Amino acid sequence: MIIDALVKIWSLSGLFNLTGGNVVMYIIGICLIYLGIRFEMEPLLLIPIGLGAILANIPLAGIIDPEEIGGVLGIFLKYLIRYEIVPTLIFMGIGAMTDFGPLLADPKTFLLGAAAQIGVFLSLFGALLLGFVPKEAASIGIIGGADGPTTIYVTSILAPHLLGATSVAAYSYMALVPIIQPPIIKAFTSKKERMIRMKQMRAVSKREKIIFPLIVIIVAGMLVPKSIPLIGMLMVGNLFKESGVTERLANVSRESLMNIVTIILGLSVGSTMTAAKFLRTDTLLVMVLGVFAFATATAGGVLLGKLMNLFCKDKINPMIGAAGVSAVPMAARVVQRLGREADPYNNLLMHAMGPNIAGVLGSATAAGVLIALLK
Repeated sequence: MIIDALVKIWSLSGLFNLTGGNVVMYIIGICLIYLGIRFEMEPLLLIPIGLGAILANIPLAGIIDPEEIGGVLGIFLKYLIRYEIVPTLIFMGIGAMTDFGPLLADPKTFLLGAAAQIGVFLSLFGALLLGFVPKEAASIGIIGGADGPTTIYVTSILAPHLLGATSVAAYSYMALVPIIQPPIIKAFTSKKERMIRMKQMRAVSKREKIIFPLIVIIVAGMLVPKSIPLIGMLMVGNLFKESGVTERLANVSRESLMNIVTIILGLSVGSTMTAAKFLRTDTLLVMVLGVFAFATATAGGVLLGKLMNLFCKDKINPMIGAAGVSAVPMAARVVQRLGREADPYNNLLMHAMGPNIAGVLGSATAAGVLIALLK
């Protein structure tokens, strides 16, 4: 009797049911945590994702079941991620932290944010050529928008089985923007172009900042209704910030609520990284296509900046086009650093923030288009 009980206990232990795939996922999870702590690479997301990956690969733990309909992380994933709650709340928090002033001060930078979305569609076509179905290709392509919540939003709707791979790719490459972008920017610009100084931006009134979110909601809603869950919530948070009379709501959106949903998001995404789903050839292809998406998005923004200089009276530094990817504010800081390398007295940060913020709107719009076409 005792021996039978001991045998049963052993057979139900995690150690007895441990697989090589589980061990590999532990290593991957620990690596993500290490990158977040040691190098501060998107630590608010990579650390929870790494922890979620480890938790999901504990045999028989029940923290997420194979059908993703039970366990605490399974419930998070099904009801808070796939029902689009957490990604949209994160956009509200981002809106409450965002100043659209640089974009409003120089509206032509909208075009640079749009140009950077070429990375989304080029990587989408690349994924199709590699054998991914359209919904999977769209989920991979959106990585080029350099926006983690948007990537999660699109993938959870179109290709939930790729959620772990696309999310890890998006956040990892966002953290690597200071490494990925500089060689691409330098390859497409001359030192003379990188030295271009831009004139001081005009002051943007409070009235403009209040009206802008309302106009964006209506225009985006009329043109791309499927983008409204993201763009609409972004503008809700921004109006909380800019109205001047809802500071409590703005504070909650960008602080406590943002922190809570970030924890849920990271753990839920990590929980999708089970060995059976993550350790596949598709995952490696997603990572490769993600780099391609970032590179082409950066190049697209820079090239449009060069093209605009053929027609604009006031020259723009084409490097700010690289900030059209929506990795806010890292891409803008990369442009500022490269500008200072070429000219120690050049200040491009606020000019780069215009296309950087436009990139957020551009990636959300691209997401809405892809969902409308493929869902």
